[in-house]
Parts: sequence; structure tokens; C-alpha cells
Amino acid sequence: MNGPLVTAEVIRDQEVIMNEVAYVIWNGTPLKSEVIRIRGRLVDIQVFESTTGLKVGDEVNFSQELLSATLGPGILGQIYDGLQNPLNMLENSQGFFLKRGQYVNSLDHTNKWDFTPSAARGDHVKAGHYLGYVPEGIFQHHIVVPLSYVGVGKIVEIAAQGSYTIRDPIAVLRNEDGEHFSVTMEQKWPVKIPIRTYKERLLPSRPLLTQCRLIDVFFPLAEGGTACIPGPFGAGKTVLQQIISRYAEADIVIIVACGERAGEVVETIREFPELEDPKTGKSLMDRTVIICNTSSMPVAAREASIYTGITIGEYFRQIGMKVLLLADSTSRWAQALRESSARMEEIPGEEAFPAYLESRIAALYERAGLVKLYNETTGSLTIVGNVSPAGGNFEEPVTQNTLKVVGAFYGLSRSRSDQRRYPAIDPLISWSLYLRQLEESLCERHPNWIDLVEEAQSLLYRGSEVHQMMLVVGEEGVSVDDLVVYLKADAVDAICLQQDAFDKIERATSKERQVSDFLLLMDMVHHPFSFESKEQAKKEMTNIQNIFFQMKYAPFQQEAYQNYRKEIKAILGKGVSPE
Repeated sequence: MNGPLVTAEVIRDQEVIMNEVAYVIWNGTPLKSEVIRIRGRLVDIQVFESTTGLKVGDEVNFSQELLSATLGPGILGQIYDGLQNPLNMLENSQGFFLKRGQYVNSLDHTNKWDFTPSAARGDHVKAGHYLGYVPEGIFQHHIVVPLSYVGVGKIVEIAAQGSYTIRDPIAVLRNEDGEHFSVTMEQKWPVKIPIRTYKERLLPSRPLLTQCRLIDVFFPLAEGGTACIPGPFGAGKTVLQQIISRYAEADIVIIVACGERAGEVVETIREFPELEDPKTGKSLMDRTVIICNTSSMPVAAREASIYTGITIGEYFRQIGMKVLLLADSTSRWAQALRESSARMEEIPGEEAFPAYLESRIAALYERAGLVKLYNETTGSLTIVGNVSPAGGNFEEPVTQNTLKVVGAFYGLSRSRSDQRRYPAIDPLISWSLYLRQLEESLCERHPNWIDLVEEAQSLLYRGSEVHQMMLVVGEEGVSVDDLVVYLKADAVDAICLQQDAFDKIERATSKERQVSDFLLLMDMVHHPFSFESKEQAKKEMTNIQNIFFQMKYAPFQQEAYQNYRKEIKAILGKGVSPE
């Protein structure tokens, strides 16, 4: 035994497979584990519970099943641990920590669902085909042919419309060999194997609106794409992620709290049921799933938590949903890999992370995507991962290996956080590969949308250069034209990039408002101001910036908003005359 790593010797001719679930028996209580290495008759097992009290000679049972997630109606609104145990069902008789060896059903087996068949007897189906649906919240939860079903089957029986539990048979299939297969609403899928029972994988072609201006305008995120949010501690990663989860235009939100502080997780669990869903007016928790694995829980379960969350996301994508998965933080997941690798005495890579860290991270993000299903509809899984590099060092292995595979990078800056410029995404180091990839979709907003965004990004770079010059030679050492460039860049930053998460109007910006405000802002950028002195330039530019700022807090298209727009257009229309 070495921490959570246990080595067991199996009897001769016993079959054991990688990633198989095993149970280490402690005082008669089975502790769930996973096989992570096989060396002849010696099997290395990662225990998902505390191994305190285990001793040489204790029994190990192998289940002949892979570590799997349970899928079906009833997942929405649940708060699970990393092994998909509902936390509200676990007994807590030991004070602050949960009792060891508790494993309860992931889904309620007694609740009845109103099933409506959509397939008919005699239809030929295969894995992923729809058999019917049940209402779950605001969605139609489609019941599919089990994702593990091999080959083509013929429906010989299908349940009539009515109420059934998830374990009641709702269909019987006959395969090509004449064997019969009973189908229920509940099914299992190994968490480390991607779900690929769809017709075609598509290249992301449309943006996922987050209602965060800095992301949607400057660094768009594609539906079915990937992004990472690295940043130092206290820069606002978790807050930004929660804001995205609340206002992004996704059907289902999955939050994986992997190794984060318990206080942050508790805050999420307490807030989400009370938050109003802007789409439905009901609780936001009704379309959210939380996978909770805090820093005080066993390290080994961190690795399983992200895989469990992604598998649930792939399942909802398979039934035609637009899914957003937020993982906080993948650094803690990588640390769990490092710990298990060190205990197995594998050759270490950079900073003692395993040599296969890059391929593991790539395999994780590659499970995101936009897919075409068998009924010609689409489903998507978008993955956004937080990275917590020590000291905000973006050169460390987890950040660098993540940057190789994601499509967007939102780098948080300590300096912007200290200046209270939130969200603290630094526009000078961040990027999105989707800006050009989604050109056709983005240019529906405006024919020259991409050019305008790139022009605004260029202005921010030039404004930063002028600011650096002013820090060295002072304001007296730059020309009026350079000062105007700096003031325009500062206005773009204050008006478009910064967003107030506490204001009910400013905290989420619709696509129509983003387009309207950004085009007006670019009219200001293009305007050929003529100032005779730096004092006049600062006074007039500050005045325009203040009007823009007031407009941000005015309800869209209402009287106050229109009045501010007219005032700005009047200034730009007549120019700014010198005093």
C-alpha cells in the first residue's frame, strides 16, 4: 500500500482488465477502486476512498465492469460526487467528512416518468436511435437505444404511452442472431471511452453566446468548441465561470468542481437553486448538474470527476442538447495524475507531471464537439476548463499543454484584477481561433465584423504601447495624436471589455445589444477628432466615455438608452470643436 495506491495479487487464470472497478474490503466495507496498471498477476489499484486501516492480506473483489456513469432521466438538478453518488443521499454521521464506503444509486428508481413512444414495432434501429421521450423540466428527454448496443436491431416490442420507472422495460430488440435484448430508460457507459454513436462530427460553425462582451465580441467561443481560463489565484476564474454558466445560451450546464476549495463549492451549491434562470424564470438548478469533488475529498476521485462530467455531457449531446461543461480546475485533476504516476514510480516529465500529460489533456478536450445525430438534428458539447498555474506562471506544463489543444484562450491578468477591470481577461495575451473559423456566422452581424474586431484589437495594442511610453517619458513626451490613440483604447477597454456582474442590466448583454453598442463604439474610434491641446483631448474624450458608460446601464432600446445614443451621434456628427 502506498497512499491511495494498493497492489493486489490475483489468483491464477483470473481475468482483470484496465479501468475495471474493484472493491477493496475494509472491515467488511467495500471501498470502490479502479485498476490502473496490470503487471502479470500483480494489479495496481487506485482507491477512491481513504485507505486508513487497510492492511496486507485484505480481500479485493473485481467487478468485471469498467468505471461507468449511469445515464437516463433524473440527472438534471442533481449534485453528485466524483463517482456520481448523489451527495444529498449520503449519510454524514461523522461530523465534517462523509462516511467511507457509501455508494447509492445515481438515479431514483422509484420515480415514474411519462413515456411517449416515437418508434414503432418492426423498426430497425441501432445504438443512439430514439425510441421515445419523457418530459424532464422544460426539455423532452429522448430515450435512446443503449449506446453499447452492437449492430442493427429490430423492435419486437415497445411500451405504450404511460408512466414507467427507469428500470421498467420500454422496448425489446431482436438482433441479427435472433437474440432478444430488453431496453430500459437507464443505461451505463464507461467514463473513459468517448460516446460516438452519432451520424457525423461537424466542424463548429456558430458561436456560443455567453453574454460576456469581451468573449462574444473579441474572442468568440464556438458551440462545440473548447476554451481554457488560466489565471493566478484571486483573479476571478471561478466568478467568471459562474457568470458564463448563468447567462450562456446553452440548454444544459454541467459544473465540475474538481479539487477546488470547499467554500467555493458550497457557495455554488447554495446559490444555484436560488438563482432565476433567465430562459425559464424558474430555478437555474433545473437545467444544471454539479459534480462536486473538493480539495478535502480523496485525491484519487478527482480524476474520475472530470470524466464523469464529460460522459454526462456527451449523453445529453446525444439526445440533441446544447451542453456547456465548465471544469474548475484541470490543474487539480493533473495533480491527481501526478500523484498516482509518482506512486507507480513512472518516469516523470516536466515538474514531475507524467510524461503522458499532454495526451491525457488532449483526449479530454477532444471529447467536445458539434455532432449530427441520426435524426438529422445536432447536439453539442462545449468544454471550458479553468487552469490554476502556481504564481500565475503560464509557462507551467498544464497551461502549455492545454493551449496546444483548445480553440480559445482567456488569460486572466493579476494587474487587471488589481485595477478592478473585470472580467480580468487580458485582451493583449488572449486569443480565439474561432474568430476566423466562424467568419460566415459572425459576419451576419455586420459585413465587416471580423475587420472591425481586429481593428479594435490593434487599437488596444497601440494604446498599450503609448501607455508604456507615457510611463517612461510622461504625458509631456507623447504627441496629441498618440494621446488620442491611448484615450480611444482606454475607452474601448472601459466601455466594451469591462462588465459589471452586480448590475441586473449590465451583467448580461444580448447579441443585438452587443452589435449595436460595438458598431457605435467603432464609429467613435473611426472619428477624426481634432484637438489643439492634450487637456482638451482628455476633457472631450472623458465626456464621450462617460456618456457611453451611462448608456451601458440603460435598458436596451428604451428612452434613456436612445437618448444617450443620440447624444453620442450628435458629438460624432458635428465633431468636437476646440474651445
